[in-house]
Amino acid sequence: MSLIKSISGIRGTIGGPTGDTLNPLDIVKFTTAYATFIKRKTSNSQLRIVVGRDGRISGEMVKNVVCGTLMGMGCDVVNIGYATTPTTELAVRMAGADGGIIITASHNPRQWNALKLLNSEGEFLTAADGAEVLDIAACEDFDYADVDHLGSHCEDDSYDQRHIDAVLQLQLADVEAIRKRRFRVCADTINSVGGRILPRFFDALGISYEILNGECNGQFAHNPEPLEKNLQGIMDKMRQGGFDLGIVVDPDVDRLAFICENGMMFGEEYTLVSVADYVLSHTAGNTVSNLSSTRALRDVTERYGGHYTAAAVGEVNVTTKMKEVGAVIGGEGNGGVIYPESHYGRDALVGIVLFLSSLAQKGCTASELRATFPDYQIAKNRIDLTPDTDVDAILVKVKEMFAHDPSATVNDIDGVKIDFPDRWVHLRKSNTEPIIRVYSEAQTMAQADELAKRLMKVVYDMQE
Repeated sequence: MSLIKSISGIRGTIGGPTGDTLNPLDIVKFTTAYATFIKRKTSNSQLRIVVGRDGRISGEMVKNVVCGTLMGMGCDVVNIGYATTPTTELAVRMAGADGGIIITASHNPRQWNALKLLNSEGEFLTAADGAEVLDIAACEDFDYADVDHLGSHCEDDSYDQRHIDAVLQLQLADVEAIRKRRFRVCADTINSVGGRILPRFFDALGISYEILNGECNGQFAHNPEPLEKNLQGIMDKMRQGGFDLGIVVDPDVDRLAFICENGMMFGEEYTLVSVADYVLSHTAGNTVSNLSSTRALRDVTERYGGHYTAAAVGEVNVTTKMKEVGAVIGGEGNGGVIYPESHYGRDALVGIVLFLSSLAQKGCTASELRATFPDYQIAKNRIDLTPDTDVDAILVKVKEMFAHDPSATVNDIDGVKIDFPDRWVHLRKSNTEPIIRVYSEAQTMAQADELAKRLMKVVYDMQE
């Protein structure tokens, strides 16, 4: 059982002892701490907080606890029900709210859930703000509203359509070209909220579609992380023919992966690359992705005369860096597209409309588009942590390994990344799972795996 408190929110498995899992008592504590934090940050006498949830089995329980706690703190709750993460982010701004809580564990398996905390801009809390919430929770110096000052509760299911409308109105969303192309898509929505919003989105774009795993019941048909090893069902469907594109989202619809018309993966790392290529072809500017993302984004950015910058892993780190450098597009190599014209948050709907606009304008297939980008191979490995794992000592050891290698550049802003002229490897503790992630990239998968195994051996040796 696990409870992880990080830049990505409060995340844990459901059931078990307090303090070790995401259970009702801990949900109350962290929700109260968040409401206390928001009260300290605003002069508004009456707070309004948006709450949305994905399709997880535990979502109804968690939502009820969260909403009741916020009301007990004197906050008015705008409950938007089933909603994607980007829908909830946009709803905070559209409702003029003081903050928001998204109830989702994103790509984690079904036994997990989480509280993702938003500010009044509908963006994730900064690391400093998140630390303040955790400090408030640790002190438990809470002050609830009396009976005459309890918050109100209203339900509003209009935000899916408002999200769709906002995406269709983006300047680079070439809706006319998409409709003329008459795309046929197959989409896997992993039994969560994507099954509710994507059909409406496709209808608005004039797309014919088939939805796999479309019932929003939280019974994930496969591991919900949109990686190739988990997507054989839709890949087989695509190989049978009849579709121009396969589309895969995670349970909260902020990550996006494409499958080519021939059933081959477009590559989740290349979701952002392809969208950035389209945006940069129309809008000059800079880009940002995290340290664990493919070099292909750097190459594409420089092709258009822009400057690429790497940020620490974590959406808020990426968005903070994007604001610093004035990036016109950015995101993460896990299939997360952040387009500031829409909002500073990963949004699969934005990624879909920009990708389809690119295909429609170029008149090409997905596989033909993929062939236009630099071809790197990235290996994504993981090591499960034990209670005795000393992650800091491991990172020091890895840095020492390459300290005197003239061909290596060491970056330690987030774990340790070792850059070589023709490859890189990045080792870091996950923000969302009790694991160490080891990502590596090279010209071939064999080269990427070999580099990763060198670092993984260090970890295994130190765990013995």
